[in-house]
Amino acid sequence: MNYYYFLLLAILFEVCGTTCMKLSEGFSKLAPSVLIFVFYAISFIFFTLALKGIDVSIAYAIWAGLGTALITMVGILWFREPAHALKIISLAVVVMGVIGLHLSDRAA
Repeated sequence: MNYYYFLLLAILFEVCGTTCMKLSEGFSKLAPSVLIFVFYAISFIFFTLALKGIDVSIAYAIWAGLGTALITMVGILWFREPAHALKIISLAVVVMGVIGLHLSDRAA
């Protein structure tokens, strides 16, 4: 079983939950407010399954890094947040770090 599929699903549901945080407008909208908890619960279920086959240090770094990168892209593309050069460069550094961690897991 490839535990990285569980990790990818955990990341995607975490990004959905974080997006719902923005859409809930401070818990003032019911549906996105409820979906925050639903998506995070599903994310943690998949993350827990991923930890059966991936070291916690690697899995958490990938989860946090790719989640950050994806939610940054959601912010830029969907919520029209500014995309300054420093933000894009920093995003690339995060992605390179995640790739490096993934490669270090394979080298071990």
